[in-house]
Amino acid sequence: MAQQQNKQNFAVMETLDIREELNKYLKYWPWFLLTILLFVSAAWLYLRYSTPIYKATSTILIKGGENPSSELAAFEEMGLMKGINSSSIQNEIALLKSKRLMTGVANALDLNIRYYHPGSVRNVELYDDTPLVVRVLAMEKVSGAFYAISETGKGQLNVANTETGETFKASLDKPVNLGFADVVISKNPETDSSERNSILVQFSGLEQTAEAYRKRLGVDLPDKNSSIVAMTMEDPVSEKAQDILNQLVLEYNQDAIEDKNLVARNTAQFIAERLKIINEELDSVETGKVQFKERNELVNIESQSEMFVENIHEINQQEEKLGTQLELTSALLAYLKSASQADLLPANLGVEEGNVNQQIERYNQLVLERNKILRGSTELNPVVQRLDSQITSLKGNILESLNRLKSNLQISLKDLRERSSSVSSRIASVPAKEKQFRSIERQQKIKEALFLLLLQKREENSLALAVTAPKAKIVDRAYSLGVVFPNSRSIYLGAFLAGLLIPFMIVYLKRLLNNKVEKREDLETAVKEIPIVGEIPKIQKKESDLIESNDRSVLAESFRILINNLQYLLVGKEEKETGVKIFVTSTVKGEGKTFTAFNLALTLANIEKKVLILGADLRNPQLQRYESGAKELLGVSDFLVREDIHLKDVIRDSALHRNLQLLASGSIPPNPSELWRRKRAAQMFGELEKMYDYIVVDTAPAMLVADTFLISKFADITLYLVRAGYTEKKLLNFAADAKEEGKLTDVAFVLNNVKMANFGYGNKYGYAYGEEKKSFLGRLKNKAAMW
Repeated sequence: MAQQQNKQNFAVMETLDIREELNKYLKYWPWFLLTILLFVSAAWLYLRYSTPIYKATSTILIKGGENPSSELAAFEEMGLMKGINSSSIQNEIALLKSKRLMTGVANALDLNIRYYHPGSVRNVELYDDTPLVVRVLAMEKVSGAFYAISETGKGQLNVANTETGETFKASLDKPVNLGFADVVISKNPETDSSERNSILVQFSGLEQTAEAYRKRLGVDLPDKNSSIVAMTMEDPVSEKAQDILNQLVLEYNQDAIEDKNLVARNTAQFIAERLKIINEELDSVETGKVQFKERNELVNIESQSEMFVENIHEINQQEEKLGTQLELTSALLAYLKSASQADLLPANLGVEEGNVNQQIERYNQLVLERNKILRGSTELNPVVQRLDSQITSLKGNILESLNRLKSNLQISLKDLRERSSSVSSRIASVPAKEKQFRSIERQQKIKEALFLLLLQKREENSLALAVTAPKAKIVDRAYSLGVVFPNSRSIYLGAFLAGLLIPFMIVYLKRLLNNKVEKREDLETAVKEIPIVGEIPKIQKKESDLIESNDRSVLAESFRILINNLQYLLVGKEEKETGVKIFVTSTVKGEGKTFTAFNLALTLANIEKKVLILGADLRNPQLQRYESGAKELLGVSDFLVREDIHLKDVIRDSALHRNLQLLASGSIPPNPSELWRRKRAAQMFGELEKMYDYIVVDTAPAMLVADTFLISKFADITLYLVRAGYTEKKLLNFAADAKEEGKLTDVAFVLNNVKMANFGYGNKYGYAYGEEKKSFLGRLKNKAAMW
């Protein structure tokens, strides 16, 4: 139970500490309120006049597949190409973010011409709702200046450069030279221009505009395992951001189609050239066949060769097939040798060799990639040089494979011909003329088959060229996500937190860096063995620093409380017949000893006590601050030095109160410490305590000189002054050490110059009882003054 009780007590103390810590900041609540209002107002102004930024998004599907070059499908049956593998999705993202595509978008949408509605604080950008449309015919140089265009009536316009003030006269739908460009200004038929009679137009370079929008473009993969790409664009005009994304997809698809058609056009050119050659060869064979028949008077040779047709039919079929393959291989070899680094190879011509087809497919893919990079770069680009090296190496491999294939075909054809010769020798009855005719007919069939095959592929290639599917399929057309900047909720929250944090940090740093005593708690924490008997408030400007009769001020109340608290320390001493000697001292000068001594004496005089105020600071007397001429009076030093002077000769009535008398410091001696060691010092205090109820002694600073320690034995109580905001906390150890070593008698702290915010118990229960209640603004002023 005891342990549980201790835990509860600890929790209560912790709660009290938190509350106390909060109170240290809550007393500055007017400043918190003011800074919050200031920052929230600034946030409102910022949101009111800042340009909102809208965000648009679009989603597309990049179609890869095993055969992205669909126009080459016409040649798959020929076995030369089995499709180009799709580029990695990262390459496609890089292409979407390329400056080339964005330049096309900027050119298509005229993004380098921006329209604004002039405003008093900021200009509002127009897009589809602009009343006038400007079309650039020719631009010599880029001008970033604003041009104000206004209608003057009857189709006439006034165009003014807002920077230089230069003006131009223009007419609707007619060219006008603005110095840097020729433009045509027309009305927008889709907008009612009656509400606006003037607009601002700004012209920018196409490339600079494209680069600016490219930086705003965001391209990302929502799912790393898919080919769906999400694109975002931010712009002050929501409709413009959406149009840019939609146009970007259109430009991307158009670029992909052009790449695909490039292979198809090269293939069509190759087929046309081969058709021309085959047609000439076929015509030559057919002419030779006619001439052979006429020369040998052959009418129907079929009946003459029925005996061996079936025997050599299979051999002839194989020979035709090998001959066709040999012709195709030779043609490819000839084309490959004459092709340059940027030429594409014909694909799917029918060569029955998988390795060759794969190599040609890889070769065309590298050529396409090289040509695409060269559009925005030079041949010195390391990537281009690497691709050139790969193309050259692959070309050599293809040549080697085709040569090897040609050699194999020739060997196979030679073998078939040997077999055919063997069969032919067995049919010796067949005339030599029949052999010649069959050879001519065989050549004719080979040429006809190749000619028909090329005609078919030409038509298929033409169809593939005419019908090309887009590479990017639109999943979601561009749509707006609303305003993304400025975020009003975040800005208001940030302003509110800043309004709280700034005064909090100021107060915290002020407390952290402050090494001065500020309030009662600082004394209680630093020195627990010395009691605190009073707090004296800070005197505001235009306020009197001396207590008057019937004074109800906070200053007067604080000294009444001080005297009240002194009674507990003087228990037993007031019963003696002699007066009470109250010494007022401090650590260093400037802590308010004279001020406290005078007001303490006046407070005691007001309660009908006979009081003497004694100036014991012989080095730097200060009583003249409140008693004019006191510095010229004979006083303590004169009494201590001269035996012929009596106390009644140096005591004067005070002008401040009828019950108050004054014993000045007197002449400034060269050896004050020696004077205090004389027997007349004890004699003086002995006589004075018989003459007065209270003797208030204004002493010298205890830390600077030894004078106070020499006379402290005569004190009934020592009031040790600590000035808030002036006395350093480390100096409090001096007072504690002096008490512990017995250098000071019955020491008690008096905290002087306390701000009202730190007065009493946080000023919640202060000395304002009976005072007129101030207005809210008055209290705010007081709070500001306290801080």
